Amino acid sequence: MSVETYLEDNYPAALDDLKAFCRIPSVSTDPAFAEGMRQAAAFVGDRLRKAGFSAVEMLDSGGHPAVYGEILSDPVLPTYLVYGHYDVQPPDPLEKWMTPPFEPDERDGRLYARGVSDDKGPLLIPIIVAEAFMRVEGRLPVNLKVLIEGEEESGSPHFAHTLEKYRDKLGCDLVLSADGAMWRPDKPSITVASRGLAALDIAITGAAKDLHSGRHGGSAPNPIAALAGLLATMHGPDGRVSVEGFLDGATPPDPKIVTAIEASQFDSAAYYREIGVAGGEPIDNGRELLIRQWLEPTLEFNGIWGGYQGKGTKTVIPNTASAKITCRLIAGQKPDAVIAAISRHLHEHLPKGFQLEIHRHGPGSEAEFVDPDLPALKISEEVLGELLGAKPLRVAMGATIPIGSAFRNYLGSPSIFFSFSTADEDYHAPNEFLRLGNFKLGMRAWTMLLRRLATSA
Repeated sequence: MSVETYLEDNYPAALDDLKAFCRIPSVSTDPAFAEGMRQAAAFVGDRLRKAGFSAVEMLDSGGHPAVYGEILSDPVLPTYLVYGHYDVQPPDPLEKWMTPPFEPDERDGRLYARGVSDDKGPLLIPIIVAEAFMRVEGRLPVNLKVLIEGEEESGSPHFAHTLEKYRDKLGCDLVLSADGAMWRPDKPSITVASRGLAALDIAITGAAKDLHSGRHGGSAPNPIAALAGLLATMHGPDGRVSVEGFLDGATPPDPKIVTAIEASQFDSAAYYREIGVAGGEPIDNGRELLIRQWLEPTLEFNGIWGGYQGKGTKTVIPNTASAKITCRLIAGQKPDAVIAAISRHLHEHLPKGFQLEIHRHGPGSEAEFVDPDLPALKISEEVLGELLGAKPLRVAMGATIPIGSAFRNYLGSPSIFFSFSTADEDYHAPNEFLRLGNFKLGMRAWTMLLRRLATSA
């Protein structure tokens, strides 16, 4: 029996494993799901042992544990570290789900559940492939380590500490990330860059208390008006960030990504229809749109609040107003420098009569990029090209996966993304799904990848 035949014969069991995994409500950001996090970590550990991994253990991260396992076939073979995460986004808003988020539902060749695409399905694939090699051939073609963290969806606050603490255990030649996503379901792609992240909250205070808008209107400082005006100063007419110093250190992108953008002939009108924008195309050029999504930094307002939120009216001038801001960063930008530039801008533009507080969320992360000449990148492209019948595009990711720079900084190892979710599968939103055809395809691809990585070393 071949590894491929084993995988085909055991596909129903693999699908059952995925469904069982998705039933576990492993939301890392909400303490109410602590038991689900514990169960998910235990599930991963048990699944690694079943696959034949040894030295399986829970690594103390200072937060939710990371799960580790290894199969060391031969010291002369190269060693690869597979990365994934067992935590998921909150399922809210629950009323938007067609079926309950933690009750997997299979329909029309898709499996619907929170976390099925990001990242439970993709991370199970290499574990299942490793099991197939062990059952059929008794060994892997390479040395394989697995590190599955539990805090990716809450910003990986303890991940760098974990890498530093377990540096010797985690040493490898290359990291293979099962997290990430292909750009489009109809075009093979390899993600070679992702943006970094910096996040903060701001709060503006006017008077010491809420005030009657008839008695004090027109003279007392209104924090909502001040906040709206302050936020409006942070972008120019074209929507790009206008904060002085925000772009300091930024470097030009890989020209091959620009080439991929131009070759994609991206339809901006279709994009806006897909996301439900009915008021015309803010950017009516597909090339320009993708350059902004992939290769330029952003400063987005994620939430704004202040004053009365209930039904009817309340004639009040609130004393505070607040906003949440996140920035996606490109290569060369440093989170510390970005936060400092924003802080200077906000203080310089703050009107008289107000006080400003800034609260930063975590250290942030730098943008990640893959060496365009990395041999493993070429091998992964060859595998996808053979399976999908077209050469993969090298694409960037507008989102943030902070693990790349962390692995480079703490382990000295490059990383590539080899994931079989796609960007349209509504992860982080209601009705998240995974194409089950990609679940099968991923098993074939990981089998080919591990074999070719062994022969290329």
